[in-house]
Amino acid sequence: MPEGPEVRREADMIARAIQGHALTDVYFGLPRLKRHRKSLVGATITKVTTRGKALLIFFDTGGVLYSHNQLYGRWYIAAAGSQPGTNRTLRVALTTTSKSALLYSASDISLLHAEEVERHPYIMKLGPDVLSEGLSWRDIGHQLLSKPFAGRSLSALYLDQSFVAGLGNYLRSEILFAAGVNPKARPNTLERRKVNELARATLMLSVRSYKSGGVTNDAATVKTLKKLGATKSRYRFAVFGRDGEPCYRCGDIIERETANGRRVYVCPSCQRV
Repeated sequence: MPEGPEVRREADMIARAIQGHALTDVYFGLPRLKRHRKSLVGATITKVTTRGKALLIFFDTGGVLYSHNQLYGRWYIAAAGSQPGTNRTLRVALTTTSKSALLYSASDISLLHAEEVERHPYIMKLGPDVLSEGLSWRDIGHQLLSKPFAGRSLSALYLDQSFVAGLGNYLRSEILFAAGVNPKARPNTLERRKVNELARATLMLSVRSYKSGGVTNDAATVKTLKKLGATKSRYRFAVFGRDGEPCYRCGDIIERETANGRRVYVCPSCQRV
């Protein structure tokens, strides 16, 4: 499932392509949405943003297109009148005179009024967005130590969108490794220094992933690996997907575990806390 950084990059891509331009055509693949087509033809997109893993497209008509990629959804940009080569099922097409934004495979799609956005069942449950401009590491530290979250395992917490929205499975492994904490630990068992370190890592790696296109490994390691000819799939992560391989930091072997029904990757030496 795409995580917050990937969805935000999709939002940026859509904004660059069609924001500020009137829609010349609109297509909805889901029967329940087809009735909205006429109201959007001629409308102009005024803003494209995200809340956690949800993407929101605002129109000058007051409507807002909500979509959640779930496991397989994906947005593409194509020239108007053309489509990318894919076997996915087209769900939404927003077309201007020159370009189209195309959503494939997703089914969690709604057309809302702007005042309904905050009442959407998914958005209502979200915690602070990890990529929101006003979020600080201190805000995340407060979340970690707040009553609803302080006694829960970090492995569960970092998949819970009501804690911090936009986090997901690869970010969970990468953040916990960067902070040197074990997935089984709970915020209320950590020293305050370590809580602060975890909060900083949460913000830093999420922003790094957004800016770099999904790379969470530290810059020095990435530079070294690139010089050795490593591809992005090899230098992208510090621990995620690297079970059986040596830790870049200490040389111990990365282990794969299962926590909360999802895979999590741990360095047994770097994450003893």
